[in-house]
Amino acid sequence: MAGLVIDERDQEFVLFDMLKIPGVFSGMEAYREYTKELIEMTLRSAGNMARKVIYPTLMESDREGCRLEKGEVHVPRCFHDAKKKFIEGGWHLAAVPAESGGQGFPYALHVALSEGFIHNFSFYAYIYLSIGAARLIDRHGSAAQKKKYMEKMYSGLWGGCMALTEPEAGSDVGSLKTRAVRRLDGSFRITGTKIFITGADSDLYENIIIPVLARIEGDPPGTGGISIFLVPKYIVNDDGSLGKRNDYVISSLEHKMGLRASSTCMINFGDGGDCYGELLFEERKGMRVMFELINSSRVGVGLQGLGTAGAAYLQALNYARERKQGPDLMNFKNPDSPRVPIIEHPDVRRMLLWMKSHVEGMRALIYFCGFCFDMARTAGSADEKEKWEGFLEVLTPVCKAYCSDTGFRVTEYAMQVFGGYGYCQDHPIEQFMRDLKAASLYEGTNGIQALDLIGRKIGMKGGRYFINLLGEMNSTMAAYSGDEALRDIRDDLKSAVDLLGETAGFFARCGKEGNFFVPVTNAYPFLTMMGTVTMAWLLFWQSGAASEKLRGLYERHHIPADNKNATAPFISENSEAAFLEGKIISARYFIKNVLPAADSLARGIKSGDLSVMDICDESFGL
Repeated sequence: MAGLVIDERDQEFVLFDMLKIPGVFSGMEAYREYTKELIEMTLRSAGNMARKVIYPTLMESDREGCRLEKGEVHVPRCFHDAKKKFIEGGWHLAAVPAESGGQGFPYALHVALSEGFIHNFSFYAYIYLSIGAARLIDRHGSAAQKKKYMEKMYSGLWGGCMALTEPEAGSDVGSLKTRAVRRLDGSFRITGTKIFITGADSDLYENIIIPVLARIEGDPPGTGGISIFLVPKYIVNDDGSLGKRNDYVISSLEHKMGLRASSTCMINFGDGGDCYGELLFEERKGMRVMFELINSSRVGVGLQGLGTAGAAYLQALNYARERKQGPDLMNFKNPDSPRVPIIEHPDVRRMLLWMKSHVEGMRALIYFCGFCFDMARTAGSADEKEKWEGFLEVLTPVCKAYCSDTGFRVTEYAMQVFGGYGYCQDHPIEQFMRDLKAASLYEGTNGIQALDLIGRKIGMKGGRYFINLLGEMNSTMAAYSGDEALRDIRDDLKSAVDLLGETAGFFARCGKEGNFFVPVTNAYPFLTMMGTVTMAWLLFWQSGAASEKLRGLYERHHIPADNKNATAPFISENSEAAFLEGKIISARYFIKNVLPAADSLARGIKSGDLSVMDICDESFGL
């Protein structure tokens, strides 16, 4: 099962048949060179990198892990060659603008490429965070800082990360204690402790540049008083060479459930009183700068959920086709019946279709968000730009929370398909599960994402962003209103979209009446409801595109589309027809079997029950 990490056929379907990217990009000056042929070639190359270079390091690196020796972090040996090949291929520069020396790929394509890499997040995080830190300098640094730091970070020689979290503050970043003291030469000296810092140190890079959130001495409390500083591992001399080791210490490595090859560090800054830092951008604008990285990282966490779940599904599917156990359902009483692959057993088929529909829905969601970014960037008017930015704003917390939680559940289902073998370390399924669990915790826990959705995103621009998204869902249904084969699931989707709007309206009424605890205690159920409805919309969109293509395929082969006796053997023999039929069935399964959960979530929300707040602390137990 080596290399089963990416479904390139489904990637192409989302990009070409659903989003129709080549046609859209052909009218854009920035992206018109990205033809279907070029995108296909790029996806194939990325797939080869994922299968032949990154996947082989997955289990080996997990077994070896990271080690801290004499204040230096050593990563698994296999990462060094993988990183060298990754950098040589230029994959780290895919989304970096051409004017900064990057590839300048459309973000939707960058997301698609990254899906194949991110199944091994321990490896990919070193690259991803380094480029993210470099992009902050690219956008907000001075010319001197770009020359001093950014160029070597983009080259792959130097790395980076981001240091936000502190022991006492946690997700309450405004309570941070890390302090910056101004020096006469304009530099600062940093003191404080940061924890859970991914990629804070490694021997993959000659130097590491850490953007650190800190408060300048005398600045006000809260997030409004936070600035951001560049803190290098080694001080950089005027000629660009490396000088002395900066005054901070990697005091420990976290021993984690998963992501064991990712160095999650505690850092003590300035124990000797001489930790050098440079202000990035303006004073007291640290959160504004950092949120650029955080927001893209939240979509990236959703992508991690997709990439890990997609690999787990492919592994489970392949296993189900190969593993023979038990007779088929019609012969289960006959002990002499031949053993059949477990994919023929109904309960295994149920789990596989659940995984397939959720992975395909997540892929559509994450790619659509990448598409929104591209459309906003190239918009020809302010209204058009706001439309696409609005979709991205509302969907970002859904991407992060829904996809990380759903991806984890896909790994659970994959383990169930494998049975006891999935629980053992002979296969990567148990590692996928361990590695992905952290995704619901970092970049803002999923509960925080839910509060962001109901507290800020739903009401942005007077609710216009959310209303526009509902309008887009209705437009998709209208676009396929002539397809009678989809009428049943279209009606179900329409009811769910209307219910989502009604539930958001219920929250608004609660707010006006002062019943704030109702939306707050139901924030996560609402996010789950919205994620479920959004996935149903995107899967319906895919079913419409697939249905159109399938009808064309029937016509070219002179197959009567309304005759199952003719279509069934054609589908079993024609791989393209089987793929398209699979897209339609995925949507139908999800809408008929998963989407009804939105009704029960809405009923619970609208009950207004406040048991969560009514129960006293002592009544929980202990």
